[in-house]
Amino acid sequence: MSGVAPIRERQGGGLDEAGAPETHDYLTRGRALGALAMLGAILLVTASVALACGSVHLSLLTALNDPASADRAILMGVRMPRVLMGAIVGAVLAMVGAALQALVRNPLAEGGILGISGGGAFGAVLAMILFSQFGGSDVVVPVCAFGAALLSTLAVYRLAQVEGRLEPLTLLLVGVIFNAFWGAAIMLVNSVVNFYFTHSILFWLMGSFEAPTWHEVAIVAALGAGGFAILLGRARDLNLLSLGDDEATHLGVEVDAVRRTVFIVTSVMIGAAVSVSGVITFVGLIVPHMLRSLFGADHRLLIPAAMLGGAAFTVAADLIARTAIAPAELPVGAITALCGGPFFIYVLRQEGRRTLGL
Repeated sequence: MSGVAPIRERQGGGLDEAGAPETHDYLTRGRALGALAMLGAILLVTASVALACGSVHLSLLTALNDPASADRAILMGVRMPRVLMGAIVGAVLAMVGAALQALVRNPLAEGGILGISGGGAFGAVLAMILFSQFGGSDVVVPVCAFGAALLSTLAVYRLAQVEGRLEPLTLLLVGVIFNAFWGAAIMLVNSVVNFYFTHSILFWLMGSFEAPTWHEVAIVAALGAGGFAILLGRARDLNLLSLGDDEATHLGVEVDAVRRTVFIVTSVMIGAAVSVSGVITFVGLIVPHMLRSLFGADHRLLIPAAMLGGAAFTVAADLIARTAIAPAELPVGAITALCGGPFFIYVLRQEGRRTLGL
């Protein structure tokens, strides 16, 4: 079972000059710009609706034209940072999913499913409790989230190797086990802390964009932009890795070096996202898979497309979470999980039918 190879088999064979699987529709500058423009327009519309809608009526025209209005205060102090944070976290999770799926050649790979987000959440929760009495928690929490996410990534990767080769099905099973382990560890911590920390821990488990600060938005945006640049720079290597380690090595890819780079970068990105939003699953599964079906498996397009598509998807999920039972809110992680659970089963059956007999 592979993440991108089945697409190549359905669409055509061979590689183009950028190392991407050949398809009947070659990736051209015009085609790429058209796809990104469409996704950008969807994101712009979704963000505009999210800014205008909420438990309190808001006039965007009043907010933009009258700096002293209550609408302006709500827009800039509450909704704008929340929508931006949702867009950034969604973009990060979708890009990580696209990269991991190519790296491990499995369409079901995603930070939440593989236990990476759970590890980052445990690191963030532990740091939040241990360093609550000290300053600098806004730095310590993301660092601990990154460290735990990286540890989880390396452990899952090593344990999924059979006789030195990565087994995609084993990877999924190990990821499920790590998810259960991190969940149990978080619940153990939750059982011995006071009520204040219990509420915060539930926040990490369910995922939320409640009350982000502009400082947090800036930090996550910076880390996300850095990760985007590195992943896009590795797009050709990811194209070749999707064909298999041996093929990629013969075509000049330093497989181990690329894997180390991508694992570290994705761990940093997930750690940054989890440190401000908690565990939000399935964004990295749904968005890259749908975009790959629409635009092909070339990561020169897939990485930026995942960035825009993931941002739009998560902003829409957060809008539903804010307005479905307003003035109360639903956890945005619950919305993405409700979408992602059936989608995961669908992809599992489609991709595993030949080898698993599903």
